[in-house]
Amino acid sequence: AVVLACLATGLIGSCFVASGLLGRYPVLGGQGLRYGVAAVVLGAAAARSRRGLAPLRRLPPRLYGRLALLAATGMVGFNAAVLAAERTAEPSVPGVLVGCAPLVLALTVPLREGRRPSSRLAGSAVLVVAGAAVVQGFGRTDAAGLGWSGLALVGEVLFSLVAVPLIAALGPVLLAAAACAAGCVEALAAGLLLDGPGALRLPSAAEAGALAWLALPVTVLAFWWWYTAVDRLGPERAGLFSGLIPVAAAVTAPLLHLGVLGPAQFLGTALDGAGVAAGLPRSGSRSRGRPRSRPRPRSRSRSDSASSTTAANVSAAPRY
Repeated sequence: AVVLACLATGLIGSCFVASGLLGRYPVLGGQGLRYGVAAVVLGAAAARSRRGLAPLRRLPPRLYGRLALLAATGMVGFNAAVLAAERTAEPSVPGVLVGCAPLVLALTVPLREGRRPSSRLAGSAVLVVAGAAVVQGFGRTDAAGLGWSGLALVGEVLFSLVAVPLIAALGPVLLAAAACAAGCVEALAAGLLLDGPGALRLPSAAEAGALAWLALPVTVLAFWWWYTAVDRLGPERAGLFSGLIPVAAAVTAPLLHLGVLGPAQFLGTALDGAGVAAGLPRSGSRSRGRPRSRPRPRSRSRSDSASSTTAANVSAAPRY
């Protein structure tokens, strides 16, 4: 689960490079294409699994509503909020706010379950948040930019939090497939409503390559692996790994000459790594987060930015 969480956040961070090639492509249309392709691939993988697609057909209506909420807030809404924030704020501002997700998860998950937050996890989350802030820096903004950045933070938190009962019902693969299908429908509907026929156009060769990277490794693999990690570690501990996203962005951004690696990035990376390591279960500890959702009975315990131009921009990438 630890390895999968690292790989998932690393892939999400790498989408900074791909999104740099999509600056002129319609955002909502690009998201619709990306999620649509990923839904087909993940759906085929889920159909070949032991459980098949049957859990989706048995899903209660309230969980269908939760699935639509997950796609609207943690996927499509997240991207829209980040892009709206960057109209009046420097890219590092939403990056820093979204980087607070580990701390928010470490506090809200236990509180909504009626238990006290773990001081060790909260302290680890503070280190991760500090590391993300050091990697990204903080830029200028106004009230609107700060507000939209706050909504992006909400979307990042809900991407994991809303998914918890859905992972139990569907499993990581089928959940990722269903969420991508919902995200595709919602993004295309919003794009056609707001942009009309201009929401979709034939991509250039470079744009097609970027969309393919976002659809396959960044969505198919990263979503699958991320929900597997959340299933096994719980959202509190898995959330710590989201602090690695700006690190991955800082490493990949120079590939497009959009930033450099400097002392701040190395210091932030060290803080991130220390925070994640401090929050992991100790050797021999019985605390492993939430039990895996299949097939055992469930327990209520559960424990996606260098410079302001580099790692912070990962939040604008279409989860771009």
